Amino acid sequence: MLSSSTRLLRLLSLLQTRSHWMGPELAERLEVHPRTLRRDIDRLRQLGYPVQASSGVAGGYAFRAGQALPPLLLDDEEALAVSIALRTATAGAVDGIEEPALRALVKLEQAMPLRLREQVDALRSSILPLDRVGPVVEASLLATLASACRDQLRLGFSYEDGKGRATQRAVEPQGMVHTGMRWYLVAWDCDRGDWRTFRIDRMVAKPEVGAHFTPRPGPDAGDLKAYVSRSITAAPHDDQARVVLHAPYADMARRIPPSAGVVTALADGQRCQLECAANDSLVFWLMALNVEFEVLAPASLKERLRLAGARALRGTAATSTGS
Repeated sequence: MLSSSTRLLRLLSLLQTRSHWMGPELAERLEVHPRTLRRDIDRLRQLGYPVQASSGVAGGYAFRAGQALPPLLLDDEEALAVSIALRTATAGAVDGIEEPALRALVKLEQAMPLRLREQVDALRSSILPLDRVGPVVEASLLATLASACRDQLRLGFSYEDGKGRATQRAVEPQGMVHTGMRWYLVAWDCDRGDWRTFRIDRMVAKPEVGAHFTPRPGPDAGDLKAYVSRSITAAPHDDQARVVLHAPYADMARRIPPSAGVVTALADGQRCQLECAANDSLVFWLMALNVEFEVLAPASLKERLRLAGARALRGTAATSTGS
């Protein structure tokens, strides 16, 4: 027989592994009489754990959300996963979450047994985050948007485009996507009558939450990640690049993320075509791919590459002369 305190911890751990337990099954797992199980459930409730009971043929016990957050039990793998996630959050793209994440991490590591703390220390010394790149968003803003998506509530907000022009938008939010550098909201634009993606860092002030709306089928059969990838690569740009890459489609599709451009196979099977925005960074990425390529459009990209090539030649010549 387990001691009373050990049995309570075991009971709490079991309740957190399922959405519902039949009473006799739970008592059997703990090797106690159903009356003892009921008394243990009452003790957990007194400690603040929201355990609900139901009667009848399908009756049993369920761990539900409560009014406050009681202590949680994590196994070794869960504790390590949470520790890594909190460590990553301290250098992430969500503003205002670093300090709470650090406080939670300290509490978690203080409660860890020595064997887990040693693993966390090894991870900490091995994982070195780079400096933050790209815009950050407020954690409170993400929480507001996530709640509106979940509860199907309309949103109104002022939105700035890439040129700083502000417009008022009224939308029915569907979900959020994080590409690794930026956060996007996918929503039905009520004024334009179509699906849109919005960069969350371009929202001006806090959105106004409105009335409930009836959800509609999402874009791309509900695959919001695919929709955002296609939207941000197919979005209109001042210059749209078309580049033939002298490498098989399978190789380039594996190396070029969907958020960077659209890669399509060509008939010969040995080449593929890349379509994306023709910005300054494209010059670098084309060279970094380390494959032969041919620029079809625009002329401005050809000029950028010509200037970059001339600059590289001058740098090489200067080095040769100096040696």
